[in-house]
Amino acid sequence: MKRNAVIAGALAVLCFLICGTIASAAARRTYRSRVHHTRYHHRYISYFNPAKFDAVDYDDPEVRELAVAALGHERGSVVAVDPSDGRILTIVDQKMAFDDGFEPCSTIKPVIALAGLQEGVITRNTMIKVGRRRYMDLTEALAHSNNKYFEEVGRQLGFDTVHRYATTVGLGERVGYDIAGEQPGALPSRPPAYGGVARMSSFGEGIRITPFQLAELVSALANGGTFYYLQYPRTAEEIQNFQPRVRKQLDIGNYLPDIRAGMAAAVMYGTARRSYDPDGEQSLGKTGTCNDENVGGRLGWFVSYANETHPKIVLVVLLHGGGRITSGPHASEIAGRIYRGLYQRNYFVKKDTNAAGEIAGAGSGASR
Repeated sequence: MKRNAVIAGALAVLCFLICGTIASAAARRTYRSRVHHTRYHHRYISYFNPAKFDAVDYDDPEVRELAVAALGHERGSVVAVDPSDGRILTIVDQKMAFDDGFEPCSTIKPVIALAGLQEGVITRNTMIKVGRRRYMDLTEALAHSNNKYFEEVGRQLGFDTVHRYATTVGLGERVGYDIAGEQPGALPSRPPAYGGVARMSSFGEGIRITPFQLAELVSALANGGTFYYLQYPRTAEEIQNFQPRVRKQLDIGNYLPDIRAGMAAAVMYGTARRSYDPDGEQSLGKTGTCNDENVGGRLGWFVSYANETHPKIVLVVLLHGGGRITSGPHASEIAGRIYRGLYQRNYFVKKDTNAAGEIAGAGSGASR
């Protein structure tokens, strides 16, 4: 009996120690979780204001309000442009937008698609092997941002051709008209050491791109091939006297339906599906996610326009951070909030009405 009592006592002490250790560990985990949440909330949500230092007196107030609300306290930037004339409607976090440039990640893929189509390397229906028993055509490759597909297209094009097309669409040069502070970005003079032209064609390795260059590029994809100088009117007089300025016109109309199909698929069921609004305006877009060693951390891009038939706005969303939430799909979610807000406020209808009024006014003026 005495022996049993000793054993029972030892077991009780052991149980007490084990339970105490488990409880202590759980408490420490809970504390660390609360501290992490508090720090995260403090650093990324509570006190970060991407629009804090922006000059906004002459931005489109409706577009800006929705862009600021959609971005919230994210570390990122939004650039909105009218694809019919190149006017910048708003820039949220102007400091980030005017930076030296960022790696384009997968937003380079429409450029590679255009080069591949125009050079005859691919057609819309060309099937390229992307896995052991898996093949993709261009629409699916754009929709799902498949790297293998565009690596192969890049290899077949070669560095010189990829570089030429990148230059043709405005990468590596300023695309704004008298926009103080705009940076030219950069293009590599030789294939990148890491991954060569294949990596350059799938992730944009070696390229530094700005939101302005992407906005002009997507505007041209939307409007049929006209590359307008981007203009950012900063006074009432500049707005009143605004005139579009064409930088170049490319004969790419025959290839645009193939690229647009992939960008539409990306929104409907691909990497940009978080932006999809079945009841609103149909947007088309391309996501991009990668680590950028030059600036540190992850990048999340989404470049898009709405709508397909009569394009009225281009949105470029750029996120920069360290967590997994920083991604192209999340950037598309932010753009989706803006598009939904514009639709709910009848922005697209008002744009149609204004355009019709301008046409009618021009016609009546001509008849007098």
